[in-house]
Amino acid sequence: MRKGLVTTFALLGAASACLGQTVSLDSCRNMAVRNNKAIRMADESIVGAGYRKKAAFAAYLPGIDFSGTYMYNQRQIELLGSDAMLPTMKFDPATGKYNPNILVGPDGIPVKNPETGQYIPTEVAVIPKEAMAFDTHNVFAGAFTLTQPVYMGGRIRALNQITKYAEKLAVSMRNSAVQDVVYAVDEAYWRVVSLKEKKRLARSFVGLVDSLRFNVGAMLKAGVATRSDSLQVEVKYNEACMALTKVDNGLTLSRMALAQICGLPVDTQMELADEELNSADRLPRELTYNMNDVYANRQDLNALRHGIDIAKQKAKLELGNMLPKVGIVGAYSFSNPNVIHGFEKRFGGGFSVGAAVTIPLWHWGGKYNQYKAAQSTAKVAELALADAEEKVELQVSQAKFSYQEAFKTYEMTMSNMRAATENLRNAEIGFREGVLTADDVIGAQTAWLKANSERIDAEIGIRLCNAYLSKVLGTMAYNQNF
Repeated sequence: MRKGLVTTFALLGAASACLGQTVSLDSCRNMAVRNNKAIRMADESIVGAGYRKKAAFAAYLPGIDFSGTYMYNQRQIELLGSDAMLPTMKFDPATGKYNPNILVGPDGIPVKNPETGQYIPTEVAVIPKEAMAFDTHNVFAGAFTLTQPVYMGGRIRALNQITKYAEKLAVSMRNSAVQDVVYAVDEAYWRVVSLKEKKRLARSFVGLVDSLRFNVGAMLKAGVATRSDSLQVEVKYNEACMALTKVDNGLTLSRMALAQICGLPVDTQMELADEELNSADRLPRELTYNMNDVYANRQDLNALRHGIDIAKQKAKLELGNMLPKVGIVGAYSFSNPNVIHGFEKRFGGGFSVGAAVTIPLWHWGGKYNQYKAAQSTAKVAELALADAEEKVELQVSQAKFSYQEAFKTYEMTMSNMRAATENLRNAEIGFREGVLTADDVIGAQTAWLKANSERIDAEIGIRLCNAYLSKVLGTMAYNQNF
């Protein structure tokens, strides 16, 4: 609850900080990275991977456990069903031996019991039944156990390596998600800038058409223009006003989209630092890059590499199932009653130390096939990486061509804009001198609007291509907390 309140206050503070001041592209990126829930989940995944790494390391260390039991038994243990009568023996000094005390007949022959066929003793030692009865109604037992793995077939080391690469994989996935968010911010940011420029352009176009409408109205009163000319200009003026309204609505929605990506309330009013669109000539036209550096910088490729490492360690994990395992066990066990010094109704116990060895002998190829399957999975991961690198090379080439093409388009739109501006100036002069009609001026104004709109799209296109190229090259700037 407290964490949720802190997050809410942080968002409100960020929203209030955006009011009345200019927000740069980097500020929008930082806010989006800080507030994006997918990135925050990825951060938690990294934390969890770190804990799993620590848990895996604990397998190297001895484990200490305690177990305790209590059991109530309905009956006690009675070793004798009745009193036991044991025959006795006496020592014969003449022979130096013990002779049994058995009944001898008049003929000197030992007498046997006709029912059991056993000799009849003349003397017996009696063991009462109660002497061999033990009270086990309430039994308490417990043990402290220490287990130390000595050799587990390499499974512990493989498990530690898996958790280490899993943590790196989580970091790569987080960084890849950050780059996606940053690119989405760039798109939304430059969309706002584009619509702000088009709004300014739409206002200028409304002003041009309104000026023409005023002139045509004056000429209509003077009788040198027709009603058709006036209606045609009026229709164009209404279209210009409608276009301005659409651009204004689109700008409002784009600002809301940018605020949402930044993690701010959608009604946050932000003034962007680049709303006065600067020249795109400041961006570099010639690009140099090394594909090996691209492969190293791409977070998605790094994630695939860590996946390969994990797959190889899983193969070693399966190999460990076919190897011997050795461990040392120490324990202190106690119970009540105990039979250490006879049967006693009190706690008693002692230490014990031992070693355990497990050697797999024959499992009908099950463990071996699991090992080969894990190796096959690792090979599939390596092939997936090779395929991804080929696609990345094509992606980089396409992004480079699109970036260079955006500059060429920008240059052509600048030339078209200059021609359209000159054409509009000539059309306005010709209209004032009476050699051109209102329809000619409207056509020139429409061409001027189109040329300027294409120039804005081309300039924004350069920035978007630059952002996309940075993304595919893996050089996009972002906060890296891990």
